[in-house]
Amino acid sequence: MAAGGSAARRAQEARRQERLLREQWQSARRQARQWEAASEGERRVAAQLLVLTERGWRLLVDRRWPGTRTANVDMLMVGPGGVFVIDVKNWRRAPEVADGRLRAGGEPRDEHAAKLLAVTKAAESAVASLGLSPVAVQPLMVFAGHRVDAGLGRIRLLGEHEVGPALLSECRRLRAESVRAIADHVERVFPDYEGSAVTERIPPSPGQPQQGVPDGLFDLEGLRDAALEEALRAPIEQWMTFLHPDQVALVRRNWSGPARISGPAGTGKTVVALHRAAHVARRTGGRTLYVTYANNLPRVQATFLKAMAPAVADRVDFRSLHSWAQEFLQERGVPVRLHGNKAQTAFSLAWKYVGRDSRLAEVDPAPIYWREEIDHVIKGRGITTFEEYATVPRRRRRASLRRPHRQAVWELYEAYEELRIARGVHDFNDVLSLALAEASRPTGQLPYAAVIVDEVQDLTLVGVRLLHALVGDAPNGLLLVGDGQQAVYPGGFRLTDAGIDIRGDRGQVLRTNYRNSKQILDVALTVVAEDAFEDIDGLRTPGRRDVDLTYHDGQVTRVTKPTVHDHDQALLDALRAMPGGTRADAAVLCPSKRAIGHYQRLLAQADIPVCLLEHYDGRPVDAVKLGSYRRAKGLEFKRVYLPQHDAALSDGVPAGERFGVAEVPETLREREELLRSQLFVAMTRARDVLWLGSVGSPR
Repeated sequence: MAAGGSAARRAQEARRQERLLREQWQSARRQARQWEAASEGERRVAAQLLVLTERGWRLLVDRRWPGTRTANVDMLMVGPGGVFVIDVKNWRRAPEVADGRLRAGGEPRDEHAAKLLAVTKAAESAVASLGLSPVAVQPLMVFAGHRVDAGLGRIRLLGEHEVGPALLSECRRLRAESVRAIADHVERVFPDYEGSAVTERIPPSPGQPQQGVPDGLFDLEGLRDAALEEALRAPIEQWMTFLHPDQVALVRRNWSGPARISGPAGTGKTVVALHRAAHVARRTGGRTLYVTYANNLPRVQATFLKAMAPAVADRVDFRSLHSWAQEFLQERGVPVRLHGNKAQTAFSLAWKYVGRDSRLAEVDPAPIYWREEIDHVIKGRGITTFEEYATVPRRRRRASLRRPHRQAVWELYEAYEELRIARGVHDFNDVLSLALAEASRPTGQLPYAAVIVDEVQDLTLVGVRLLHALVGDAPNGLLLVGDGQQAVYPGGFRLTDAGIDIRGDRGQVLRTNYRNSKQILDVALTVVAEDAFEDIDGLRTPGRRDVDLTYHDGQVTRVTKPTVHDHDQALLDALRAMPGGTRADAAVLCPSKRAIGHYQRLLAQADIPVCLLEHYDGRPVDAVKLGSYRRAKGLEFKRVYLPQHDAALSDGVPAGERFGVAEVPETLREREELLRSQLFVAMTRARDVLWLGSVGSPR
């Protein structure tokens, strides 16, 4: 070896080590600066949020992510608006959101959103045992040094100066006692790192000790009662989205196929369905269709979801079944010529030429019964041959039709179809049949990730088949919500007729009434006590069902006057006597369009503001709601007024005596049963006060 060679190699190795150490030192210095900057960003955001602790909020900072060794959660905020999982960012470039992707300075940053959603899911699981809806747990990404207010799916992006006002503007979901109990629980589930910042706590109420740290110190039942009490005091719109803690498990449940939620009136089926829609929208990348039969309910329900979960509201389509089907056909290029009046003219002519002098008059001379038979039994079930109609069970139809009668019905149906087609128009059943045929075509891609059907008992069999075709039997795909006792249209079906199999725990029955007081429910059940009904699962159920009650402070007022004038004056007196501020939570419900027109004029002349249910969109309005029993389905009111509520019912007088006949036709019994069901629906819309008006002599 040449002299000095060993020393040269050692010097070269020393210089290499020096370069490596310098690079490590520079990397450590950069990382230290980044952590210092991040820490500074977190301190600035925390300074904004600490102000909220004086307004009933609780701030937890630098928490350990349960189930991990080193991962952390920047901040957790618990307050009147719910639980917020906060990820603080100190990015040099402002965030950008495009096509559902997160970027900064042109670089993709989607992994940050994925991590925040994962920790939010952990927070949801943490509070599920307390009965807190997933709607009340929200992820926030807060950017220090930037002004931002944007959305990325369910994540809301905010700047450090926007986060405080955003939290304060959240609708009130929790009372102070609930905030304290939930924050204590979250603090235990997400423990702090040693030396992390001290959390701010809500001061205890006067005379009440601070809730402690050990498990079990808060009363879970008391927490639930407090939430219910707070919801009862709120405006009726806020009450209609209140999810009782006992129902949270249904919202979060994972179903392996089609599912159904049933239960008596007032058990919160629609509320569960709304929270389920928000939950599914957050969990899937696709869209959710929330559909019902009535055309006024989708506007109301869309308003509720936007208030509950604004981050996912644009991913849920609220539609009436027929309006959605028409739009679906238009998108697929299928021509639709819906014209109700021309279709009715076609039926009237068919009745005149074929039906009026046929054997059908022996059963019922009123053409409306036979139009319903065509709409709900033949076309509503998608029947296309007489042999199929001759043997089909006519569910919820009392009159027994022998084969000659069914032959006469079929001849009436064929005459109607011929006249309708000659006029080049469709009826409402044709729209659903066309949509079902189109939805059944193999396209390779389903339009929705999930479909939720509210008031399913009011749909026809074709309508249910159509909605089932959109998602098939996919897990968490189809949820059917409804109650056969509240059916307000003739005819019926079973889920097995639609090829829908509800197995095991995919069929859930709610049994606790959260809406009606005992006094109101007892009166309503008296109306339908003798009317056993068959639900869509095929079970025969008695009219008077046992339910658990949570609310007992109700009032039923019966007013009977000798004349319509006196009766209407008593109604006006009752409306004027309502306590201040309660008009917005009251409704006058009527059985017919004619009655609605009468009371709209009466209230207008008395200078009582009115909001027709067909125009109501779920936003609070300082006016008495006015509409039909049918349009009131799915809605609730603190006070319900039913003028001349018993005018169309027998009220204890035998039907034969009232109509002057010895033997009452089964079709008349069927019609009266349907009227009682509609009146039952109207009565059970009332939460606090039910006013029942009658004309005649007091009994």
